[in-house]
Amino acid sequence: QEPEEVSAGEQQVQKSRSNVKSLLVEILQTVLLTLIIFAGVRTVVQNFKVDGASMEPTLHTGQYLLINKLAYSWIDGVPLQIAEDLHLVSGKPDGFFPFGGPQRGDIVVFRYPLGPDRDFIRRIIGLPGDTIQIERGRVYVNGVLQHESYIEAVPTYSMAPVKVPPDDYFVLGDNRPNSSDSHIWGYVPEGNLIGKAWISYWPPSEWGIVSHTGLAKSQ
Repeated sequence: QEPEEVSAGEQQVQKSRSNVKSLLVEILQTVLLTLIIFAGVRTVVQNFKVDGASMEPTLHTGQYLLINKLAYSWIDGVPLQIAEDLHLVSGKPDGFFPFGGPQRGDIVVFRYPLGPDRDFIRRIIGLPGDTIQIERGRVYVNGVLQHESYIEAVPTYSMAPVKVPPDDYFVLGDNRPNSSDSHIWGYVPEGNLIGKAWISYWPPSEWGIVSHTGLAKSQ
């Protein structure tokens, strides 16, 4: 009878070890799945904290946003060839924005051209090929005066006409008299664009979809 008791004890030990092993495997699988999901989400969405008053009154310092990185994704190479084969694009482009790409009026997060370790948020005013001119704070795009209801105040500065280079963007802050932007340091290269402001999630009073008021031609 004693050998039977030893055998039962060994079975209990083996069962306990098996349970521990199964638990460790489940934990490892959960951790790996969490990391994969997190990495996947980070390729599409990124959080951003507004720092400074450059985008007042649209955005406020300390406000937290989710940035849609997918909005400015660029397709070339093999994916572009597949898109051409499916007749999703015409001609022979070098690449294309499957979700529309940057547009005038977009509030965009980008790596600061003079210090790529810093992220800025501003509004796109000029697309590649546009001619931008500022006369005593009033903005002209391709010779047409723009109506900008979202700006904090009209600044006093002027800027001679400039043509936005290919693959570059001209950005301005909504708080024009108090904004470091393209009228000071130049253009934002396409490769510096991170994504489009999407959702404001903090503070609770500012929760909601970020409004991207497009530039409207003045009558």
